[in-house]
Amino acid sequence: MKSLWNDQEASRHVGDLEQRVYSSRLLGMDQSLVLHGGGNTSVKIHEKNIFGEEEDVLYIKGSGWNLATIEAAGFAPCRLQHLLRLPRLAALSDTQMVNEFKRSLTNPAAPMPSVEAILHAILPAKFVDHTHADALISVMNTPNGVERVREIFDDRVVIVPYVMPGFKLARLCAELFPKHATAKTVGMVLMNHGLFTYGETAKVAYELMIELVNRAEEYLVRHDAWEIHLPAPGPQPPARLAAAALRRTVSVAAGAPMILARHAGARGLGFAQHRDVLKLSQEGAATPDHVIRTKRVPMVGRDVEAFCQAYKQYFQAHTAGGRLTMVDPAPRVILDRELGLCTAGRMVKDAAIAGDIYRHTIDIILRAEALGGWRALPSQDMFDMEYWELQQAKLARSGKPLLFTGEVALVTGAASGIGKACVDSLLARGTAVVGLDVNADIVQLHTRADFRGIVCNLTKEADLAAALDETVRTFGGLDMLVLNAGIFPKGCPIAEMNTDLWRRVMSINLDANLLLLRECHPLLKLAPGGGRVVIIGSKNVPAPGPGVAAYSASKAAVNQLARVAALEWGQDRIRINSIHPNMVFDTAIWTPEVLESRAKHYGLTVAEYKTNNVLRVEVCSRDVAELAAEMCGPLFAKTTAAQVPVDGGNERVI
Repeated sequence: MKSLWNDQEASRHVGDLEQRVYSSRLLGMDQSLVLHGGGNTSVKIHEKNIFGEEEDVLYIKGSGWNLATIEAAGFAPCRLQHLLRLPRLAALSDTQMVNEFKRSLTNPAAPMPSVEAILHAILPAKFVDHTHADALISVMNTPNGVERVREIFDDRVVIVPYVMPGFKLARLCAELFPKHATAKTVGMVLMNHGLFTYGETAKVAYELMIELVNRAEEYLVRHDAWEIHLPAPGPQPPARLAAAALRRTVSVAAGAPMILARHAGARGLGFAQHRDVLKLSQEGAATPDHVIRTKRVPMVGRDVEAFCQAYKQYFQAHTAGGRLTMVDPAPRVILDRELGLCTAGRMVKDAAIAGDIYRHTIDIILRAEALGGWRALPSQDMFDMEYWELQQAKLARSGKPLLFTGEVALVTGAASGIGKACVDSLLARGTAVVGLDVNADIVQLHTRADFRGIVCNLTKEADLAAALDETVRTFGGLDMLVLNAGIFPKGCPIAEMNTDLWRRVMSINLDANLLLLRECHPLLKLAPGGGRVVIIGSKNVPAPGPGVAAYSASKAAVNQLARVAALEWGQDRIRINSIHPNMVFDTAIWTPEVLESRAKHYGLTVAEYKTNNVLRVEVCSRDVAELAAEMCGPLFAKTTAAQVPVDGGNERVI
């Protein structure tokens, strides 16, 4: 491990708090030190209060902030003396402790201080860093972990035995650290939890962290426990339906739709195929801090029912007559010989966090095993952390999920116009969305974890198969399909119709949709809440116009295809409905020149032409998209084969 400190860059961060921001981000950049909100940093600053009185304030990372991206506003300012008085109390519940943290804030609008605020307060330096370094956790999780940690660090750290985070740990550290610290002490190790370093400058605290973690890494190297050795896994098949079926079973067990992410890479698949995977994976989590994200152990294979039964037994064995409510028993990490490493979560970010954690866990397990034998904390310790009142409160604060949280939609023609609007409407409802388009802009349409843009020519079966494989690999399955892609060729009477043009329109507007429906049917059939299809049709289905024979015929054919599919797929709990928009002017085909020409043809101004319907309203892409999204929701739960116009009222249709 190397220091990333850059004096020139650091000099741009003026003041103690800005220095704290700079070095915190350096720590957060390295996932082998901290993962997804893990780790903590703080700085003690002497400042005046509103009365002009001098007081010491501990600025500590606030709950919900990530070290990699933290800003000054992410640090909670706590009155240091108030924090230092707390461990002198004989007893304090963790809820009471958190309330005292709130009382200590100099700014009530600041984020909630880290639960480890007291630990930072008692350490005797201005800057304090805390990480959960993979290398050190590997060393800790061996039968003689304490002795090994002492061998690595000698008298440079105070070692605190494992106690669950909270007031008991804070009180123990307040007792042990002053008793055992010497002039050589530069840090503190909390067994099975993490490492603290400190210094009078941000640079000193940071570089001590790098130095001590590097000692742990070098220790693993000296004992031939650094390099990860896994058998080369065989090729990973697409396994599209197997993954979708697994997602459905996990969702049923969780009581809600779940995202299931398959993590590419030889390490996850190699570990899933390891000859001792059952022994190694069922020992427990690398650190109790991860249990809320991954559960205590992963599921090996696909027997979700057996995993849930084992989880219920684990819950019953450790409740000891308490009044705890069991969380859902569904697995969050899955190791399967064919699918490799999979992770589940209500949202894409939850599955991603579990994946990041378990990839690091694999390294920790294998290094600990090579060092002296992998050993996790007892299951009671894991349970106590999973059902810790503060962890449960954190889950409760997550709020009510959005309408389509955990569900997956595929939208075609998604780079612009109605397709792009459909993507936005579905994302706003919590959906994970895959957008397909021949336009390469689709890839960068959104830079967020719950969207995947794929360049795809829908007329090519190989392209479509690859896109569906990626959809399932990324999100686990498919719940909603919005068929929007199509072309609107220049007007042409039937008598002059070019055969190639006719076939091209039919290929894109009709044949490609047949392929999509056919290939997506098995996935929609496995949708936990039932599959939904929305066809973006056209006013030209009920009311065709002259000069658009190919377009009108293709849209009418897709509409008829949807009606037949509704008849055939109702038994599979798949509902299919059509929307018939008209004159949606914020799409690519309606250029200013086309608008001007069409308005002139009807003897209208452009403004009059845009509202040339019964209601005298303009129809936009978002109007169509919002109805498409609602058709996938509970309002249309008992509707299939419907055809709904979005045209402001067209006299010919009426």
